[in-house]
Amino acid sequence: MFIFNSVVGKLWMTIIGLVAVVLISLGLFLFQYIDRSIPNVRNQEDNLLKLATKIASEAPAHHNDNPYFEALTELLETQDAGMKLLDRGAVHLEDPLFVAGDKVITVSEVISDKELASVFAGETIRERFSVSMNPWHGGYVYVAMPLYAEGETEPYNAMIVFQSMQSIEDTQIYVKRLFALVSLMGFLLTTFFAFFLITRITRPLTSLKKAADSITHGQYDKRVPLVSNDEIGELTQTFNLMADRLQGTIKDLNHEKQNLASVLHSMEDAVISFDPEGNIIFINPHGEKMLEDWNGLDWEETEEEEASGLYKGQIPDPLRQLFEGVVKETKGISSRLHVKNGVYSVVMAPLYSEDQVRGVVAVIRDVTEETRLEKLRTDFVANVSHELRTPISMLQGYSEALVDDIVTSPEDRKELAQVIHDESLRMGRLVKDLLDLARMENGHMDLNLREVNITELIRRAQRKFIVLSKEQGIRLETDLHCDDLVLHRADEDRLEQVLTNLLDNAIRHTSAGSSINICCDQVEYLKAPAVRIQVADEGEGIPPDEIPYIFERFYKADKARTRGAAGGTGLGLAIVKNIVDAHRGAISATSTIGQGTTFSILLPLEAEPN
Repeated sequence: MFIFNSVVGKLWMTIIGLVAVVLISLGLFLFQYIDRSIPNVRNQEDNLLKLATKIASEAPAHHNDNPYFEALTELLETQDAGMKLLDRGAVHLEDPLFVAGDKVITVSEVISDKELASVFAGETIRERFSVSMNPWHGGYVYVAMPLYAEGETEPYNAMIVFQSMQSIEDTQIYVKRLFALVSLMGFLLTTFFAFFLITRITRPLTSLKKAADSITHGQYDKRVPLVSNDEIGELTQTFNLMADRLQGTIKDLNHEKQNLASVLHSMEDAVISFDPEGNIIFINPHGEKMLEDWNGLDWEETEEEEASGLYKGQIPDPLRQLFEGVVKETKGISSRLHVKNGVYSVVMAPLYSEDQVRGVVAVIRDVTEETRLEKLRTDFVANVSHELRTPISMLQGYSEALVDDIVTSPEDRKELAQVIHDESLRMGRLVKDLLDLARMENGHMDLNLREVNITELIRRAQRKFIVLSKEQGIRLETDLHCDDLVLHRADEDRLEQVLTNLLDNAIRHTSAGSSINICCDQVEYLKAPAVRIQVADEGEGIPPDEIPYIFERFYKADKARTRGAAGGTGLGLAIVKNIVDAHRGAISATSTIGQGTTFSILLPLEAEPN
């Protein structure tokens, strides 16, 4: 039952049980005492027999003394008793014996003919009889005895002495009922006050339970009011102190959790944690983006089945081998992964719970750009070394020839000196271009800003290369759709350097009989008027997969080509791009193998250069 599931019910039922046991035990002893101490029916029968015997012994002396018997009758009536004399020769069984309430009790209702005959024969009869249907009425006890005249052996009369047992029964029942009533009242009062007291005692415990339930549901500010200074009050104070400290601890934990979440969300690296089965239990936004990028890659058919389900809550396939190694070795692992065209630095470490590995955390960084820059740096060093090695070797060889007098004729000496001079100029141009490029990339380009007539600038560049193009059998043409296009703020010398580098490139990669065309027109760029300059040649062209790299330093689209003494430095297009970017413009290239290459430059008319 529900009542036995609560402290109030258990204490209440315990007290009720104890009180009930005490009252029942006391009642049993009291009832036994009443039955033994208060005269019972048996005693009353004995006393009535003694009285009847006494009257019968004195009857011979008062034979025919009616006043004597009337006095006895009146005396017996005071004791709720009575007496009836029956003449032997004139007995009528229907004669009244006594009146009980509204009912007249006759002799026949008390004693039968046979019993009466026995009495006249000298016997004494002691019996009980009842005149009421009420079970609570005690009934009557009577004694029937013969009366003898003095000196006679035959009874002349019979005497019936009777007495009501109601007084004795009433006394016993009254005492028992009184005890029962007092016991019931005591039981009810004990039950009520016990329930009241227990409820008052357990009310703070109920408040503690409700407060504990609230705390389990996250309401850490819940407190219990102090209502007493006893042990329960001390328990309440301890509970409130515990709740305060718990609230402070939870607040600190939430603060640390928020700080950690902010750090993880703001990290540029991807952070992913896995459980021991490889399921993802935490991932920051950069990790989600990285997995989305991985999931969007065009995997090979052999990997398609695995890749299709690896990024929906499970460890990605590229990380699986590292994950298994960390779980097996229970130590951190650092590695680099190549996923398609990307390079990722991965650091994995186990997460411990006591002595067990409860998961793995992975920090993944996209180092594709760093790897590319490192490769560019390595290539740059290699290219600079390559570019310098040839002129230095020539300078060293020819100078040694002059020093050792290997060449004796003045003409040969002059030729060697000219080669040394040309190579030193080439080295100077290389160093100058490197310095210029370094300043440009660091934002330290010095621009002499003024109005520049683009049409006139293109014509001047054409005149500069017209002789060289004719010598190589190349047609150099211009197609100017607008005359007098003016850039309001530009560096004319730098823009001329752009055209010079592009035309020099075009002439070196265009064969005889072909043409180079310079176009200029006005277009819209970034929702503003701009000038578009195009340098198109009919050379061998650039492979499409190499076009994104042609503006990098020392990049060679033709890997087999080597520069001669008067060749370029390999930095021309990189310098061109930086100059165009400094003017807030854009440069791009399109090419078709065997048909030629077109470089397009967009320069805003009104833009403020960088």
